[in-house]
Amino acid sequence: MAENAALQQMISVAPRLAELSEQILFGDIWQRSPLSPRDRSLATLAALIALGRERQLAWHFRYGLANGLTRQELVEMITHLAFYAGWPAAATALACLPEEES
Repeated sequence: MAENAALQQMISVAPRLAELSEQILFGDIWQRSPLSPRDRSLATLAALIALGRERQLAWHFRYGLANGLTRQELVEMITHLAFYAGWPAAATALACLPEEES
C-alpha cells in the first residue's frame, strides 16, 4: 500500500486498522489470483463511485492507473455508472479523475 497523508493519519489515529489494511486488504485480498489488480481496481472504483466515497477516489484512481487501467477506460466506466449509480455520483467522480495518466 502506497504511503500517503491518509495512511499516515490512519496510522496515528488507528494503528491497528492501518496494520489490518496493509496485511489483509492489500497483502491478501488484493493479491488473490481470481481477479487481477486491474480488475480489482475497476471493481473498487465502481463501488466507491456508487457509494459516494469521494475522499477515496483520488488515491484509487491513481492506483487503478498504476494497475493498468487507462484514463479512457475510467471515463467510460464513470459514464456507464451514471445510469446505475446516478448522474451526481458520475459528475463527482469525473471531478476527482486525474487530468493525465501517470
